Amino acid sequence: MKKIVALAAASAALALGATAAQAETRQERSEAHVAEMLEGRVAGEPQSCISAFRSRDLEVIPYVGIAYESGDTIYLARATRPESLRDSDVPVIQRYGSQLCRSDVIRTVDRYSNFQTGVVFLGDFVPYTKVDSADG
Repeated sequence: MKKIVALAAASAALALGATAAQAETRQERSEAHVAEMLEGRVAGEPQSCISAFRSRDLEVIPYVGIAYESGDTIYLARATRPESLRDSDVPVIQRYGSQLCRSDVIRTVDRYSNFQTGVVFLGDFVPYTKVDSADG
């Protein structure tokens, strides 16, 4: 009986460890995507709201936040709890006007079951602009 309990405990610990490793790997992949997207760009002054007229230019980056591309600028708003923004979630943004603000309510809905999975809170939108490499 003791062997069965020990085996069950070891299996549970192994399963929990694998889940944590998978989540870390997913977050690392998302962070690598962000680094690639922002390569050659410099961060500007954070803003609490941005003019986001075209919703199709919004990119949800799982385990990171939301990016919006406008011309030569990419705005990145990181989620305060990035683990709440998963691969299978679809964000539903309740906006108040033409601007996208950190105070907007963002609910997440599972794309397969259509059940609400949570709420996402964003930090400020940081603008990243391309660096002019023509220094002379």
